[in-house]
Amino acid sequence: MQTLYLDNQASTPISEVVLEQMLSAGFGNPHSNQHSVGWRTHALVERAREDVAELIGAQADEIFFTSGATEANNLAVLGVRRATDNGRGFIVTSSIEHKSILASCEALAKEHGFKISIVQPDSQGFVSGSALADNADQDRTALISMGLVNNEIGVIQDLSALRQAAGTLLLHCDAAQAPEAMEMSTTAGLCDLMSLSAHKMRGPMGIGALYIARHAQRHIAPILHGGGQQGGIRPGTLPVHLCVGMGAACRLAAKNADERSTIASLRHKFLLRLRELGLPFELNGPRDFSRRHPGNANLRVPGLDAEQLIALMQPGLAISTGSACTSGIMEPSHVLTALGLNHDEASSSLRVSIGYRNTADEMVAAAQMLFDAHRRTV
Repeated sequence: MQTLYLDNQASTPISEVVLEQMLSAGFGNPHSNQHSVGWRTHALVERAREDVAELIGAQADEIFFTSGATEANNLAVLGVRRATDNGRGFIVTSSIEHKSILASCEALAKEHGFKISIVQPDSQGFVSGSALADNADQDRTALISMGLVNNEIGVIQDLSALRQAAGTLLLHCDAAQAPEAMEMSTTAGLCDLMSLSAHKMRGPMGIGALYIARHAQRHIAPILHGGGQQGGIRPGTLPVHLCVGMGAACRLAAKNADERSTIASLRHKFLLRLRELGLPFELNGPRDFSRRHPGNANLRVPGLDAEQLIALMQPGLAISTGSACTSGIMEPSHVLTALGLNHDEASSSLRVSIGYRNTADEMVAAAQMLFDAHRRTV
């Protein structure tokens, strides 16, 4: 049985165009600067760096390749650990951030004595500029870290408002989900650091990037050591094929506005069909779809055991729950509970994330599969 894939916020299928570019990259160490093979691969990596920079409106020397967004987030947060030398021992973040942000903040608190200030969103997941300003001490804050597009509920934050609230403080944005959700060409001008991930935008797994504005680079200490590549901020031999793949994915993301509209219309069709079938559900997250990832639908079905429902649909439909597995214990999603949902409500929630390969017929089929599976559980 063929699986209908609606888990694109977990990972997008790699684009054939991206894969072709990767296969044509050849071999060689891009840091071997004494021969033509190294020169050629170095040029490929630098072209990819320029493509990443162009996507967000940055300069190539502000892009640092990493193994993914998790490493980029760690580098951004842990990178400011020396700020306590200047009396800046506070970090501001929100309760709905990715675990790689929250865990990095916890490490700063435990290992370096930082104080963490957690901003609470409203019931739809929005972090207001005023709430951020209330938590940000202009004299003692080393970094503000706020996700641009949430990976569970799809909320798109108002980056301009966050920038205004942050003032002159360093502002980091986890933007791993953003390229498939919004226009990115001016985002670098509104933050000081930004994390990206290739496999969230039709590229390969295992590669990401951290944008660090020139003025902010002196504030970031490396978390890896040795080699001196990428100015020593993120040393290590760069994977040429993966860098090329990320560059190609960024070129696609820079011109996907029409596809975002198409994906949003597919989501509308999916939700409408669920209503027509009579499935009782509520949406978690933003009600205003213009401020929500176009492919995201986080559904809460009263009385549902989401894990059981998904198991019943295997291998037919690939979607995910609002729960995360931590240390082998299933816990309610920290994002959903931060919105005010209780344990049962969070455990009855499903995330459906539609992508560029999905079709209208698949939306009808997915809605029917979900409805049929629900009838078997009641």
